[in-house]
Amino acid sequence: MKDIILSIEGVSKSYTGHTALDDVSLEIPRGAVYGLLGPNGAGKTTLIRVINRITLADKGRVLLEGKPMTESDVFHIGYMPEERGLYKKMRVGAQALFFARLKGLDKREAEQRLHSWFERLGIADWWGRKVEDLSKGMAQKVQFISTVVHEPKLLIFDEPFSGFDPINANALKNEILGLRDRGATVIFSTHNMASVEEICDHITLINKSRNILSGSVEEIRRAAGGNTFEVIHRADDSTLSAALGSFATTLGASEGIVGGYTRTKIHIPNDNDIREVIARLNDSCSMRSLQEMMPSMNDIFIRAVNGTL
Repeated sequence: MKDIILSIEGVSKSYTGHTALDDVSLEIPRGAVYGLLGPNGAGKTTLIRVINRITLADKGRVLLEGKPMTESDVFHIGYMPEERGLYKKMRVGAQALFFARLKGLDKREAEQRLHSWFERLGIADWWGRKVEDLSKGMAQKVQFISTVVHEPKLLIFDEPFSGFDPINANALKNEILGLRDRGATVIFSTHNMASVEEICDHITLINKSRNILSGSVEEIRRAAGGNTFEVIHRADDSTLSAALGSFATTLGASEGIVGGYTRTKIHIPNDNDIREVIARLNDSCSMRSLQEMMPSMNDIFIRAVNGTL
């Protein structure tokens, strides 16, 4: 049985003439990086605001560790919104210290933790500078530190990599994975499907205010793959077709590759026939490899939103 830290049960939220969330339910396992995906306007930000009690749901409820969330539970959450909230005229260190104190840390502990994080993310020299002097990427580092400094058990990041160059984005991904490995649960809202594949354990896809897809990334990719494989071989089309027989079919045209080999995609409808296909290919096609083709999360996202998954 999964250890669920956060449960969303039948949450709905409407504004004048607009339904932002329509009976959304999902469960977030403890210690996971959970991707919250969806097109613009799908309802992701509204759901995040409901979780943080910034907005109250019209229907449904949010449970933290099996109990309805209260105002005091918000102190156990670290939330970095897409719209950054730093005060431009404040000094960077004073700004970070202000946020840490709001989360219940005393001054001494807050300063120790903040200086450690500033060193870790390479912005220690900016402690005494004004926020308005920061680049967008450095400002986001300060926001990230302010989000995690009180070591909350639940972290919510809304488009955390926006504005980062690849090196800093990768560094931040590693920090998020490190937080997970140290016991935190992370909700990660993004449009960047490559990031989802790299760091998310589970996802929920929200479209038109409803949850249309939930599950582990591996299970979803495998289910969407539809038993599609790539075979590298040395055989002409007729020899390949004869070898596959009624057990598999080719998908699209074959492609010649270096070394005199050919790459062909095939579909094996029945799992029980995979061994038979491998044996047949080995016998007659000089097979070099057979690899299952897993669809990208970007492909799955597009297919799910278009209703073709």
